[in-house]
Amino acid sequence: MTPFPEFEARARALVGQMTLEEKASQMMHGAPAIERLGIPAYNWWNEALHGVARAGIATVFPQAIGMAAAWNVPLMHEVASVIGDEARAKHHEAVRQGNTSIYTGLTLWSPNINIFRDPRWGRGQETYGEDPYLTARMGVAYVRALQGDHPKYLKAVATPKHYAVHSGPEGTRASFDVSPTRRDLWETYLPAFEATVREGQAASIMGAYNRLFGEPCCASPFLLQDILRDRWGFEGFVASDCGAIYNIYMFHKVVDTPAEAAALAVNAGCDLECQWSHVYAALPEAVALGLITEETIDTSLVRLLVGRMRLGMFDPPEQVPYAGIPFSVNDAPEHRALALRAARESMVLLKNQARTLPLSPQVRRIAVIGPNADEPEVLLGNYNGTPSSSVTPLAGIRALAPVGAEVNYVRGCGLFAEDEREFAAAVEAAQQADVVIFVAGLAQALEGEEGQVEGLPEGLKSQGDRLRIELPDIQERLLHAVHATGIPVVLVLLNGSALAVTWADAHLPAILEAWYPGEEGGTAIGEVLFGAYNPAGRLPVTFYRATADLPDFEDYHMHGRTYRYFAGEALYPFGHGLSYTTFDYSGLHVESAGTGGDTRVQVSATVRNTGDVAGDEVVQAYISAGRDGYPLRQLAAFARVHVAPGQARDISFQLAAAQFQRVTDDGASVLESGDFSVWVGGGQPGHADGLAGSVHIQA
Repeated sequence: MTPFPEFEARARALVGQMTLEEKASQMMHGAPAIERLGIPAYNWWNEALHGVARAGIATVFPQAIGMAAAWNVPLMHEVASVIGDEARAKHHEAVRQGNTSIYTGLTLWSPNINIFRDPRWGRGQETYGEDPYLTARMGVAYVRALQGDHPKYLKAVATPKHYAVHSGPEGTRASFDVSPTRRDLWETYLPAFEATVREGQAASIMGAYNRLFGEPCCASPFLLQDILRDRWGFEGFVASDCGAIYNIYMFHKVVDTPAEAAALAVNAGCDLECQWSHVYAALPEAVALGLITEETIDTSLVRLLVGRMRLGMFDPPEQVPYAGIPFSVNDAPEHRALALRAARESMVLLKNQARTLPLSPQVRRIAVIGPNADEPEVLLGNYNGTPSSSVTPLAGIRALAPVGAEVNYVRGCGLFAEDEREFAAAVEAAQQADVVIFVAGLAQALEGEEGQVEGLPEGLKSQGDRLRIELPDIQERLLHAVHATGIPVVLVLLNGSALAVTWADAHLPAILEAWYPGEEGGTAIGEVLFGAYNPAGRLPVTFYRATADLPDFEDYHMHGRTYRYFAGEALYPFGHGLSYTTFDYSGLHVESAGTGGDTRVQVSATVRNTGDVAGDEVVQAYISAGRDGYPLRQLAAFARVHVAPGQARDISFQLAAAQFQRVTDDGASVLESGDFSVWVGGGQPGHADGLAGSVHIQA
């Protein structure tokens, strides 16, 4: 029985009065009104990846990959709650104005919890990184906060996507067939989806474009019925990725006609078609051809109407607690303050030789150079809203620089165009400076969704995936030229994926990773550079040394991928990040209780701030079996804690039996007796700050 029997009964009553054509019309994202039944028009398609997107002014938080870099689950919860508030505020304002167009609804196609298995994937910026555990924790926090905690009504609907096993290539996503090992499927690609369904209670799920084991994901009984509904107990609705149903017959070519594609998808459990292709308009034809029953269509439509009813769309506003959220919360000052806090926490200090940072208060001449120094759009990443105002790195540097310091800006070069006309001016500015802040990296033109245009000049489209992970050649050459002046160069990176800045690591004293940091990104960058904020972000992805370190992009086997299976030497490892203070660990205690599925492992340690600056430490716990059949290492727990100078914090984690299981090649989870290494510290096992222990697991 559904957990919302009242809504289901009301939904079934409405469905029972509809014609077959009316039913089909309600299963596409632009659902028209059915006035005789009191059903208002509704557009299901809305976006809220890191703020309410594509709907005018809204608070823009750091891109998802930056939120992951904060390693702060409570912060993610706060951010998602604000996103839900702003979505509600915008929705009700649209209703008051009679506007039911796209990007006004409360069904939000977020979060993206695909695993960022390869840094070349253009949409990796939308994810929470390469680790299933970190991704699951961030995803569950987002879903819970966005949907709210009312027992009856939802603040908004979260839609974890893209289910499942999608992370490039973008160019062939409409026809690509993915065949990972069953072990990789269950161990890497599915855990975050399971967590957002079982723990997060996500009200909807979005299917992926690709095929999995030959079945289009939006028409896969294996994914949508066997796993999602039967195994995980999912009771919400499934939406297609936008255009995915059209792809079933046009590009995957598993069937020949729209009617066959529509029937295949709905029979499998895909309730809603997103995109203007309107393949589900062929559902009446599919019924006439005997490809699907009207009862099956009714089942999907009831799920959709229950979703709308849980949002309060069929009840008086005074009965729906979230309907009272005023429009004034949108872009509120406290939301901008939260965007700044999130940007601060996302900053990752990759290198800081001889305490180059924070810059001395005595610095008097600063040269700011680089293509990302003063571009507001690059702050936003993709799937973004429009901030009422934003702070570029240049503006943040000027605002936070020491009083009396001169800041001279020269762009120097474009993002990737091979044009060296500004090189001479940039070199001259460097020669006249005490320090150079070189702001480089990527932008939407170089990484994003296939054919994406948001945030780009008219006529320019994102190239989607990258072919290589090094800095664009023009930026690398300018960086070399500026470095050759002998003036110290601090490199600030704005990007959504790992960059192989291997030369910079060998030659520059300091490197700061800022991601796409949102509307207050420049302020956060300035605060870190000049010491007003002590950075504590950690990498949610591995920074490799070169493109040559990567396996074939189209190979979905995890061998050699991500920190869990990469046996080489990373430039900067997953979990890496520096601070302006130092930390010391002591008192590691690891204790196991219970056997089999009741096993619980308690891990505790003390972390002390041994420096003279207050700061956050991201305490990370890893486990390793040290034998075949397991990842080389895997994150098991983490916590971001604030520690004052000279003070200590006691940290305790409880690990469950499932975290010590291995997954067999046929997908079975097995708990085996044996010893496991346990590491607690400020980074991966072997990090300078940390402690090693072990525990015996009894199956």
